[in-house]
Amino acid sequence: MTRFRLLVAALVLATTATGGWLARGWLEDSQRLTAERSIEQAIAAAMARESEIAGAVEARLAELEANERIIDRGIIREIEKPIYRRVCLEPRLVRLLNDAAAGRAPASADVADTLPNDAATAD
Repeated sequence: MTRFRLLVAALVLATTATGGWLARGWLEDSQRLTAERSIEQAIAAAMARESEIAGAVEARLAELEANERIIDRGIIREIEKPIYRRVCLEPRLVRLLNDAAAGRAPASADVADTLPNDAATAD
């Protein structure tokens, strides 16, 4: 009977060790599964937040591109239709400067245009 008791004790010990090993494996697996699920939830929340930000950025970029197109059209119109209002120097002043640069006296000392009525008269 001693051998039988010894065999039963060894069998109980082996069954207990195997059961403990399996239970420990199940515990570790459930902990890993909980960690993976929490990581997946955090990733999903981050992706949702980043999607909202990306949507706002895309909307703002669309507004800026519309503004850019409007500005470009204005520049194109300005280049296509230039308006010249006045030159810097009148032709008689250009002639006077050309004569001075060439070192010769002006062609005429008389004023080509008449003086206005309110101009001071020479005494």
